[in-house]
Amino acid sequence: MTQELPTFDRRRRGLLQAGAALGAGALLLPRLAAAQGGAKKFAGVTLNVSTFSAAYPTLLQRWLPEFEAATGAKVNFDAPSFPVYNQRADLELSTKGSAYDVVNVTFIYSSRWINSGWLTPLDDFIRNPNLTAADWDVNDFLAGARAPETGRDGKLYGIPWTAEALLTASSRFDLVEKAGLGFPDTTDDLVKVLRAVNRKERVAGFVADNHYGWTFVPYLHAFGGDVFRKAPDDLFPTLDTPEAIAAGEYYANLLKEFGPDGAITYQPDQVTQALKLGRVNFTDAGQLHLAQLGDPATSKTIKTVKFGLVPKGPAGRFPGTAVHGLGIPAGSKNKEAAWAFIQWALSKQTTGRAVAAGYGSPARRSDIDSAAFREKQVINGSDLAKLSLDSIELAAKTGHMKYRTVSVYPQVDQQLNKAIELIASGQLSAKQAFQQAQANTIAELKRSGAKL
Repeated sequence: MTQELPTFDRRRRGLLQAGAALGAGALLLPRLAAAQGGAKKFAGVTLNVSTFSAAYPTLLQRWLPEFEAATGAKVNFDAPSFPVYNQRADLELSTKGSAYDVVNVTFIYSSRWINSGWLTPLDDFIRNPNLTAADWDVNDFLAGARAPETGRDGKLYGIPWTAEALLTASSRFDLVEKAGLGFPDTTDDLVKVLRAVNRKERVAGFVADNHYGWTFVPYLHAFGGDVFRKAPDDLFPTLDTPEAIAAGEYYANLLKEFGPDGAITYQPDQVTQALKLGRVNFTDAGQLHLAQLGDPATSKTIKTVKFGLVPKGPAGRFPGTAVHGLGIPAGSKNKEAAWAFIQWALSKQTTGRAVAAGYGSPARRSDIDSAAFREKQVINGSDLAKLSLDSIELAAKTGHMKYRTVSVYPQVDQQLNKAIELIASGQLSAKQAFQQAQANTIAELKRSGAKL
């Protein structure tokens, strides 16, 4: 999950002042800015934009007056919490209503929303020189980030604003070095390291965001298990296989044996804070959270932290990746203005400005390769940008993230959350918890009309 960096306000203040001095048109696409000489193209149009609350949408909200001044459009920008946004958007999109003009295409809902015909294909907008500036360059967005935004028809339905990878972090790697060990590369290595450093200097060994439908699945894959038999074509769940049960027992034991008190209650921000303060050593989290360990103003572990790829298991290495994009609902009555907003929001000028302000999860290759981004991503010798890009490219090659973009995954996601919690809390064995998850998932999918 992506969240706002607490250091943004400090880093951004000067940039916002400089941007204001340049004037609104300097930060917009040439075609939009050109309309300022006469009547503003979208004068009288009100755009309703909705995403979940996160770092990049927060920046866009602050820069909205510039878009409005240049185009004449008025923008209502709503950004509730992640679960609230998804619930509202899923309901509204399913009716093909006109309440929204621009929405976040949420990763775990992308297949459902795109392949149900609830979003507008963007290819015609992109190809039209009267609607899209020649230098906007859709191919600058990572191919691995565009893939989840693409429908079965081969058309593009969302433009990615974030491409995030799940990475492993050690906030007190100095304790690992004192034990004579290296950064764990395998699941066996991780247990060996945690046994050596757990509770040293009162630092717990491991914790993770309790959204286990996200943080646990790389371990499920590493043990040779999977969520479905063969997503996206065969969606019969496979949560009760020996591999899945072994992965569940392994992962829950990390939390039970090495976790802090209340480990199964930790939310993303709590995990980040625990590592910044050096209260917990290891976690798996997205790079947007992990980058906060490099903030000299708030991180006590900036000089001891080390990052790496998620560990590989008997079946290999399968990093989790997530992509979110901006799309246009099929029911929008302001599609051309909505596309103008997306162009502005994800132009090279705007994404580059966000990176300069400290945004840590861009989807444009030019931003990822930029000096401004790279210098902020090297923390105590670890290159977060390279680790993230390697993870995204690996996921694009293996296709193991297909499970997460099928329309029925949200139901399975909740069952995985519950299963790991039940095992880690000692309420059920791994076998019992995953057999229950399998039975509940099948029942949920049948109720939803899924073909099994």
